Amino acid sequence: MRNTVQLPDDISRRIDSLVERTNLSRDQIVEDALAQGRSLAWQEQWVAGVLEGLAEADRGDFADDAEIEAVLNRYGAP
Repeated sequence: MRNTVQLPDDISRRIDSLVERTNLSRDQIVEDALAQGRSLAWQEQWVAGVLEGLAEADRGDFADDAEIEAVLNRYGAP
């Protein structure tokens, strides 16, 4: 079943921006927001974090052994 929803221009632009930065369609983004409770703000933050992580990896900016150990110690890794 297909439904049509009229969205305000600002929300439509935000969805279009997510479409441009991901491999997702408008339908997938809206469905994720409705079915999984992932707001556009959450999705925008997640995509920004992933893109920043990819940019860091492209620059060769990885955690060193001391940083990894600090995280493991902080979260009580076995």
